[in-house]
Amino acid sequence: MKIKKMVFSAFFLALALALPFLTGHIPQIGNMLSPMHIPVLLCGFLCGWPYGLAVGFIAPLLRFMLFGMPPIFPTGVAMAFELAAYGAVSGLIFGRVKHSLPMVYTTLISAMVAGRLVWGTVRFILAKLFGMDFSLSMFLSGAFITAVPGILCQLILIPMIIAAVQRQEVTLMNQPKKEALTE
Repeated sequence: MKIKKMVFSAFFLALALALPFLTGHIPQIGNMLSPMHIPVLLCGFLCGWPYGLAVGFIAPLLRFMLFGMPPIFPTGVAMAFELAAYGAVSGLIFGRVKHSLPMVYTTLISAMVAGRLVWGTVRFILAKLFGMDFSLSMFLSGAFITAVPGILCQLILIPMIIAAVQRQEVTLMNQPKKEALTE
């Protein structure tokens, strides 16, 4: 099972590196859709919190090293912590609950809120340490207002993918008991 989780984690990391190329030609759309978030959240759901945390933290840093995007400071650093929180929270919660559709949404929303709060906290700390501006309105705009398309995309795609995985009778690696996803 550990090898299986590592292979799936590598797959999700590769997706996190590749998906931004689909929206990279138009940065405004890429920022709104947050393509790196989906594989990280899925990694947490399917592989568990340690793998989700690792993939989330590594993805933006590795993408910067390989492709120069996202800019490492402050964006990439804050994203590393944000995505690590997404992966960790989705894995922690989903690994301990009945795998029903309402719990998929509860887990997903919890992870999304936690990740955005972590992102805001890191951006605030970096702003204070390096004399930059980061206000409450900048946090709300970056974390929620401009991210609405990405939030909607995640709320639609991730539950569909989790349900499809279970419909194919593939055992979720982060599942405490064998249970089918029910509504």
